[in-house]
Amino acid sequence: MSSTASSARSGAPIHDHDPTDPTTTAPAPSPAAAPAELAWRQAGHDVFVATSRGEFAGFVTVDDAAHVVHDSHSRRIGSYPSLAAARQALVDATRPPSRSRERLRRRILSRRR
Repeated sequence: MSSTASSARSGAPIHDHDPTDPTTTAPAPSPAAAPAELAWRQAGHDVFVATSRGEFAGFVTVDDAAHVVHDSHSRRIGSYPSLAAARQALVDATRPPSRSRERLRRRILSRRR
């Protein structure tokens, strides 16, 4: 397992740190921080696990040519042709809804009644 993973949004490397190692420190989160980026680790040759602020966020399994994404409750999100697309799907699924999207959702639901 590597100590370097890549961000689902930018593809830039994310360096994991050992919280028990006193020589490494993580930057303190700002109070008005945006949603946390997902940190990825390879748990097996066909399993990639994501965490957000140290909490389990979901995982991707590789099955033949498909990359299957599951959320933090192991509910299937979907199947994607590439690891990058699967990672992005989990990022999108963990992102809080925007105000405009929430207003649109409420408007659509109110029309159904």
